[in-house]
Amino acid sequence: MNGSNGKENVLNDREKLLEQLTGVDSSKLNYYVELKKRNQEVLKQNSRLQILHQLSRDINLDMSVGDILERAFTKLPQTLPCDFLGLVTVKDGVLSLKASMPRNFCKIDDFPAHSPSLKVIRDKRGGIFNLGPEDLLHVRHNPGNPGPLRALAVVPMFKRDEVIGALIVASLSDGAYLREDLSFVQHLADQLSISILNARLYKEVSRAKKEWEETFKAVTDPIFLIDTDYNVLLHNDRLPPEMSAQWNKVLSSKCFAKLHDRDRPCTSCPLEDVRRSGKPVYRRWQTEGGILLDLSYYPVFNEEKQLSAVTIIFKDVTEKTKMEAQLVHSAKLAAIGEMAAGVAHELNSPMTVIIGTAQMLVRDFPGEVDRDKIEALEDIINCGLRCKRIIQNLLTFSRQDELPTSEIDLNEEVERVLSLIRYQINRSQVEIIPHLDPDLPKINANGPQIQQVLTNFLVNARDALDDGGRPEKIIQVTTALRRRDKKTWIVLSVRDNGTGIAPEALPKIFTPFFTSKEATKGTGLGLSVSLGIAESHGGTIEVDSIPGEGSTFSLLLPLEQL
Repeated sequence: MNGSNGKENVLNDREKLLEQLTGVDSSKLNYYVELKKRNQEVLKQNSRLQILHQLSRDINLDMSVGDILERAFTKLPQTLPCDFLGLVTVKDGVLSLKASMPRNFCKIDDFPAHSPSLKVIRDKRGGIFNLGPEDLLHVRHNPGNPGPLRALAVVPMFKRDEVIGALIVASLSDGAYLREDLSFVQHLADQLSISILNARLYKEVSRAKKEWEETFKAVTDPIFLIDTDYNVLLHNDRLPPEMSAQWNKVLSSKCFAKLHDRDRPCTSCPLEDVRRSGKPVYRRWQTEGGILLDLSYYPVFNEEKQLSAVTIIFKDVTEKTKMEAQLVHSAKLAAIGEMAAGVAHELNSPMTVIIGTAQMLVRDFPGEVDRDKIEALEDIINCGLRCKRIIQNLLTFSRQDELPTSEIDLNEEVERVLSLIRYQINRSQVEIIPHLDPDLPKINANGPQIQQVLTNFLVNARDALDDGGRPEKIIQVTTALRRRDKKTWIVLSVRDNGTGIAPEALPKIFTPFFTSKEATKGTGLGLSVSLGIAESHGGTIEVDSIPGEGSTFSLLLPLEQL
């Protein structure tokens, strides 16, 4: 047994000796060393891929170049030596250090011809550079940071085929980078290039969008963008106050709900005309508050030339229409003036003869003999003089635009109007009762224009009484002083006991061309022109009306004109 054990030991020793001589143990060791090395390489590559993936997720479109570089700088040391990360840009052949991490590590005012960045950009190929002191003369290093840099991995950054700059990864250690590290740095540069270009594009789009929105909101007229299903997509929040209340109250996004408080599309909606014709459509709309709007509907087409939305622009033409109404009325007054001048010329001469002859006859008759004849002649004289006053008042009334403001007695202006219009109103069985304040002070105003306002009040009151069917028709004309808001006002009021004004029509009565009368009785211009006259004098017009009981129109003029 002992002999056999000895033989086995000898055989084992021989096998070990043969393994050592043939290098079998050495091969196994090299194999495991190589396997471990490859595993480490795979782990390093996986780590680098994870970093690239994480960076692509972490970088946002609204980041600046410095923020993007900072995000990359925090990740790189996990897989690559990195004490400095820099981004060099090129524009018109001039290089500049656009951003760096740490941010205050160094400054470079000029890149010399031998600089690594210039070589990489020129050759469009990355490289590893180990630097000596003479290579860093153009770099102004911040003494507060460790340095100087010894090793650089520099790769170009591309925009399509164009080199737009270079990415610098640097270390304080000599020989920190190997040739195989360039591939990862190039992938990193490509990723950063895409992120930076996307961020720039996003900023350009955002800037263009902001400029468009600011322009959109700067337009003083209301503008809306509505899709083909009546939904309001965008608006510039320029609605008048009375429309804004309705707009903000409604939760629905439908235009017919927000603008008209309806639960279905409006009858004859212009959107349907745009959809049918594909051309702009124009409408005029008067709101409940009396605002007159011109509406323009413009089609918006998509890439397939199909209608995708409609742009609506509101234009407030209330004041413009008032001016047009005043111009129309002025033209009518000018025609009346021409006619009145002709009538006065034709009538004044015979009227003078009639009055003069009657006065001569009165002087020729003895006072006590022909008393009846003298009274008849005096009636002729008085009627002739009244006719001359009426003609003169008509001429004065028609020349209102020619006369400037002057000191007037409001009661006298009222008497002039009543002398002209009393007969026309009395023939409608309407009684005019004046209540004129005898202590009324004089004011600065355009007398004929005040007459025009009063005439309009009286005609409207007569028309309201014609429709009422009342057995007793009364118009009261009043002048008085009123103290309000620490100011003294002279008030001219016309009150009737007619039909009154419906509540829904009351906000519209000063709107040009709005009238509740028949087409043959009114044009809708009188009150709008009257309000313009009142406002030109620093005053206003107040209306108090009860349906079925009557209305009161009051012209308020400040006693102290500005």
